[in-house]
Amino acid sequence: MASMPVVGLAPGSPPRPADLVVRNARIYTGDALRPFATALAATAGVIDAVGADADVADLIGPETVVVDALGRRAVPGLNDSHNHVVRGGLHYTLELRWDGVRSLRHALAMLREQAARTPDGQWVRVAGGWSVESFAEHRMPTPAELNEAAPDTPVIVTHLYQAAILNRAALRAAGITRKVAAPPGGQIVRGHDGEPTGMLIAAPAALLLYSTIAKAPVLDPDGQRESTRQFLRELNRFGLTSLIDAAGGFQDYPGGYAAVTDLHEAGELTVRIAYHLFPQTLGGEVEDLRRWTGMVRPEQGDGWLRFNGAGENLTWAAADFENFAQPRPELPAYEGEFEKAVRLLMENGWGFRLHATYDETIRRDLAVFEKLAAEGLFPNGNRWLFDHAETISPESLDRVAALGGAIGVQHRLAYQGETFRDRYGTEAAAAAPPLGAMRERGLTVAAGTDATRVSTFNPWVALYWLVSGRNVSGVPLRSPANRVDRETALGMYTAAGASLTGEGGIKGMLRPGYYADLAVLSEDYFTVPEGEIPGIEALLTVAGGRIVYAAGQFEGLAAPAPAVVPEWSPIAHFGGYQASPGQPGSQRPGVQQARSLGQAAAESAQYRTWRADRGLAAGLVALDDPCFG
Repeated sequence: MASMPVVGLAPGSPPRPADLVVRNARIYTGDALRPFATALAATAGVIDAVGADADVADLIGPETVVVDALGRRAVPGLNDSHNHVVRGGLHYTLELRWDGVRSLRHALAMLREQAARTPDGQWVRVAGGWSVESFAEHRMPTPAELNEAAPDTPVIVTHLYQAAILNRAALRAAGITRKVAAPPGGQIVRGHDGEPTGMLIAAPAALLLYSTIAKAPVLDPDGQRESTRQFLRELNRFGLTSLIDAAGGFQDYPGGYAAVTDLHEAGELTVRIAYHLFPQTLGGEVEDLRRWTGMVRPEQGDGWLRFNGAGENLTWAAADFENFAQPRPELPAYEGEFEKAVRLLMENGWGFRLHATYDETIRRDLAVFEKLAAEGLFPNGNRWLFDHAETISPESLDRVAALGGAIGVQHRLAYQGETFRDRYGTEAAAAAPPLGAMRERGLTVAAGTDATRVSTFNPWVALYWLVSGRNVSGVPLRSPANRVDRETALGMYTAAGASLTGEGGIKGMLRPGYYADLAVLSEDYFTVPEGEIPGIEALLTVAGGRIVYAAGQFEGLAAPAPAVVPEWSPIAHFGGYQASPGQPGSQRPGVQQARSLGQAAAESAQYRTWRADRGLAAGLVALDDPCFG
């Protein structure tokens, strides 16, 4: 690998030369003892020195890769504390990603183009990374629009945990007919003739949506491995070097983890993964957990792939899906099996994370934890946290703190904050989630995306949400007390995530003895105008001292990206996250770009006029179909 030319630096003969030196950078270390530097050196994947350029000059040998950062901002590698990369990677190259697309008009054009190149027997699938709040038109596509765009190719488009839209070809391929009944918690919308229209609604659970998308063709093991490799590289594009996989439905162990395990064994992971295990068998969750406790132990693995505990569900009955288009679900009694699951974990030294959207659910969970704590069994030295916690109360936060818990927050409300506000009110939206109250209690609060089926995997969109309190279309929702400054937000995306995996002493900052994980950014995160934070990308990403992604001035310093397969893949043609014109990455070969913001605003204005002419509400709404009235 060739170094960038560095004037005035000649290699010497140090006794232990560095493998990598990054100099002439504006490094934010995240280390309170030395927050800023201009250079660092790393050997065998670990940082040797952090300081001024002169401090690392003596570590440069004949084989040292020296990178001149050209005065750009560098930060610790980002750590998404809640991602579904293990499952998402299996399908990534089969998905048409609308992440970053600004208008439905452009999204449908992408879909039409992709349908034309998709071979017989395959589907076009859009699964997450967008919402009505990210489109200028502020609405979902209709079944008629999908039928027009793709008359013969099956198409399914999922919208958050709320709905899925299918064309006629997908209804046929999925076997959804007038005789098929919807499962509990789901609705198949039917026309006056009794035939399915193509709209599936989560009311409120998402099982119907994801059991339907699971009927689409899957990749073979080689394809799943290559798809996962491409997804990890896309995460590297945004400076991610670590994540915590929160597991999920249709993700069995160990079979569902084969792709990441194979990449790890080949030394080809470019993102560090700490994974969780999620019981799959409804009614048999405790047995799933009991079987797994005999197979794997917490922290088993290494710095690239390690086991971190159970969750984000422990029992299906305790899951309060956050479909904010529907009323809060009233969960039946679940405490009996839930207590058995938690007791089993504590007795076997397993930590866990727990999906909990509403305070009503959190209070019930805490009562179980406190019962076990009275017996001396909780937390029993194990790490645990609540995920999401949009409506957690101050009283519940006090109880979390007393039990030694942590919180994981994700930018789900960047994609459905207006829907939440319309149901629960402006005051509730201003404190969802209550970041100020969490921080006042000294809780560890780690940030993530919950990608890929709700929010985008782009961490800078989440960082913008943390800092600004605005959703993806720029609408202010959270109060100043529940926003954080940029340094705090970055800490939530680095050091806090490391603490959730027990790695706070080895990653999350740039300090000697820590992993050499860092990103050199396209723009200075600390000074760029707030509204431009979502446009930041990494121009250079280093994981374990190895350059895993390079673009712009640094292009050529990373190994060439493998070709995307299959060749008709939406990712091969459009790429992943769709950068807007003028943003980093917007001129990358093969990437189709979203419309300009001016056009999106014009389309939005046209839509408002259309509604006003018909005597409809002046404000934009999520759905026009009377089925949703």
